Amino acid sequence: MKKIRRFTAYLMQGLFTLSGGMTSLVIMLIVVFLFKEGLGLFQSPAVENGYVLCVNAANTIEKLDSKQIKQIFDSEISDWGELGGKDGEIMLFRFDEIFSLYSEDELGDDYALLPLRLGEVVERNTGILAFLPERYLPAGHAAIKVLLTGKVLPDDFFGGTEWMPTATPAPQFGTLPLVFGTLWVSIFAILIALPLGLGVAIYLSELAGERIRKLLKPAIELLAGIPSVVYGFFGLVVFVPLIQRTLHLQVGETALAGSLILAIMALPTIITITEDALRNTPETMREASLALGATHWQTIYRVIVPYAASGISAAVVLGIGRAVGETMAVMMVTGNAAVMPHSLFESVRTIPATIAAELGEAPAGGTHYRSLFMLGCILFVITMIISISAEVISKRQHGREL
Repeated sequence: MKKIRRFTAYLMQGLFTLSGGMTSLVIMLIVVFLFKEGLGLFQSPAVENGYVLCVNAANTIEKLDSKQIKQIFDSEISDWGELGGKDGEIMLFRFDEIFSLYSEDELGDDYALLPLRLGEVVERNTGILAFLPERYLPAGHAAIKVLLTGKVLPDDFFGGTEWMPTATPAPQFGTLPLVFGTLWVSIFAILIALPLGLGVAIYLSELAGERIRKLLKPAIELLAGIPSVVYGFFGLVVFVPLIQRTLHLQVGETALAGSLILAIMALPTIITITEDALRNTPETMREASLALGATHWQTIYRVIVPYAASGISAAVVLGIGRAVGETMAVMMVTGNAAVMPHSLFESVRTIPATIAAELGEAPAGGTHYRSLFMLGCILFVITMIISISAEVISKRQHGREL
């Protein structure tokens, strides 16, 4: 009988070890895959994959970066002299324009003469900037020069202020609007949720009777089980029209609507953890405070709350983590405008909402696809920092209790 028990104990220990090892391995593989796909972005060309920019061979310009290309195609730059070349108007030429210049007979059967005709167009126009498919590039044509456009740069990705991943010919992958949109909504959500959550936690821990506490706490914890899309529908139907009417805005889908929804979603986490931290305050400290003549309220805010500060801080950090990682609810009420936020009354877009909205349309393995994985890496780093902070704060709390 003892051998069977011993064998069972060894078997269970082995199963738990195997389970833990497999879980750790899967997590590591997911992280490696995430960063492998994301870092591949910086090996991707700055110009749309499969296309090149060509100029006349007489043009002295050798290289353009993605910002310059965008400014040219947005008509913000119209002269080669602004780019360091000889003065002359920039003539943009897109591939599909060739079909309006030549007939089908001139392009040949199955467009066999198409590369030759493209070469003629570039040769005739010294100020031309042609955006052409690489496969139709005239081979060995002396009058055509292919510009160097480089690859997507980390500086442009992490420091850029424009997120336009489908722009042609040079997509823009500036993440600052998305990062600031995420932090903007999350921080204001915590500023709303923290005083409410702290107040409810103090009431449940110190003021409410046992019957009320047993009734309210499960109801609050039930909020955490409501699907985020339900919160999104609630915000879309209630908060968005209310904000629009009350503040006389053109649209109600704003950062404020996202902050309010996230505040509601973060409340169960903040209330539960804060209430546990308050209730873990030693009874001797309460009794000592009361014995010295302090009132019940003075004991709460001068003794109990300061003692539980680490636990309250951990609740705030975990609440921020809940807000930062939220996707559906935020995507439904914030307007999804990838612009730099300046106030709570503007539409914003967050990193999780961007990934959810665009990943299904991004070609697998393409630059847009890899940029979304790089956004996932940023989100992973943010949440990891939040989790480590919560763990450090929690250890401080346990150390004080010991």
